[in-house]
Amino acid sequence: MKKVKYYFDSENLAYRKIVTKKRKRFGYIALFLLSTAVFGVLSFIVLLNTPFFETPKDRLQTREIENLKIRYSILNTKISEIEDVLENIEDRDNNLYRTYFNTSIIPDEQRKAGFGGVNRYKDLEGFNNSELVINTSKRVDILSKQAAIQSRSLDEIVKLAKAKEKLLAAIPAIQPVKNENLKQMASGFGYRSDPFTKVRKFHAGMDFSAKNGTPIYATGDGVVDKADNTASGYGNHIVIRHGFGYETLYAHLSKYKAKRGQKVRRGDIIGYVGSTGRSEAPHLHYEVHKNGEVVNPLNYYYGNISAAEFAVISKLASQENQSLD
Repeated sequence: MKKVKYYFDSENLAYRKIVTKKRKRFGYIALFLLSTAVFGVLSFIVLLNTPFFETPKDRLQTREIENLKIRYSILNTKISEIEDVLENIEDRDNNLYRTYFNTSIIPDEQRKAGFGGVNRYKDLEGFNNSELVINTSKRVDILSKQAAIQSRSLDEIVKLAKAKEKLLAAIPAIQPVKNENLKQMASGFGYRSDPFTKVRKFHAGMDFSAKNGTPIYATGDGVVDKADNTASGYGNHIVIRHGFGYETLYAHLSKYKAKRGQKVRRGDIIGYVGSTGRSEAPHLHYEVHKNGEVVNPLNYYYGNISAAEFAVISKLASQENQSLD
């Protein structure tokens, strides 16, 4: 049986029955239910944001974050290793390869320069780890640029190496006649007494005494530019253009074996010793020209003689005697 509640009416001095209106009753019920719902929602939110309550999705996300941190650490380690290797290659490039081939080095300012102009990393800004991601991206971009510069540098070194091979083959590096006993060198480069006028004058080459018909050898790779007797005093002579500014002349030949336009290699027979032109006796007059200037052939005899033999020839060549032409 439902309880009946009363209240005391002080004006009438009597107890009266309490009657609750239905609308008010429903209001209390609705307020209670709303309060309960709000409390429940707030409690759920609090629980979701505490470390003591993790959903399966949260645990998966946590594992992924930890995995990404490990991968990022490994990535940075690899980037550092690549930077070290590239730095070593750059050091060898500047201080070994480029020094050997006598070409200018690539400065660090050029190798490790950043990227100016437009902000390349704008799309990476505004995130929790933006600074981390941007720094790594910059390192990778600079590495890519360094690698590209180094690749072009090595391409240049390869070209220089190939040119160096041609240069070494072109240099007139052997004696033009066999001189095994070192006695064929009759007169050296410099001022000598003219055999006809007896006047002291400049002798622009070296004279090698030899019998008529002794083979004459090309002293470096090149192309025969002349094989005639049109030059005054030289008689039958050959001029070889070796490239790289080198040119050699072989004078007073008895006959030719090479002709104009023919390619020759170092050690090829190009003619034979004679005494044509302004010559006192059978011999070979030999000259070396570099960039249009006559130079001492003695400085290039490193291809087929030892240091001791060079010293002997150098001593003989320094004697101011009479030339043979």
